[in-house]
Amino acid sequence: MAKFNKMQVLAAMSKTGMVPVFYHNDPEVAKNVVKACYDGGVRAFEFTNRGDFAQEVFTEVVKYAATECPEMIVGIGSIVDPGTASLYLQLGANFIVGPLFNPEVAKICNRRLVPYSPGCGSVSEIGFAQEAGCDLCKVFPAGNVGGPSFVNNVKGPMPWSMLMVTGAVEPTEENLTAWVKAGVTCVGMGSNLFPKNVIAAKEWGKITELCEKSLGYITKARQ
Repeated sequence: MAKFNKMQVLAAMSKTGMVPVFYHNDPEVAKNVVKACYDGGVRAFEFTNRGDFAQEVFTEVVKYAATECPEMIVGIGSIVDPGTASLYLQLGANFIVGPLFNPEVAKICNRRLVPYSPGCGSVSEIGFAQEAGCDLCKVFPAGNVGGPSFVNNVKGPMPWSMLMVTGAVEPTEENLTAWVKAGVTCVGMGSNLFPKNVIAAKEWGKITELCEKSLGYITKARQ
């Protein structure tokens, strides 16, 4: 069961402006990364369904966050079918993210009042997802479908759109400012926020620092 309701989830994503996207098959690494992000000001975290037994790691992360990071909203990403969505909802996912739009996943999430952010690469896909009840649509792969200009051009005729961009997002002031000024609700940041050498060396403080700086750039760009 989700710990946070739909409004709380969307509010947290909108307020902070960034959702880290991460996967690791070691539960201890995953938990340390979640804590590092939490200490850096992150309040919504996407663990991705990208490996064998990922659901077991996710379960441990959710339980850990409930006690050690009480305000952290943990969701699941890389979901493409309703069966997998149902599995993770049962394990406590507070939101569902996918690389594509599947109307059947929307039904599952709507029934439980859990946010579903499907991957959309065109204006029509965003429109169809919104009709299916998806409040926050994910533009993916954001760098390939047009970058910040795509977001800006969608917001023109569809100003009500809430968009999260994933792909080609970097923890730099120039990059994040461009996305924010284009009109994104939030950004989803993966590998650039979690350098492999930093993870390997277990330098969790560097991840906290990257999160703090990124959130600072987003806040500055919004002013």
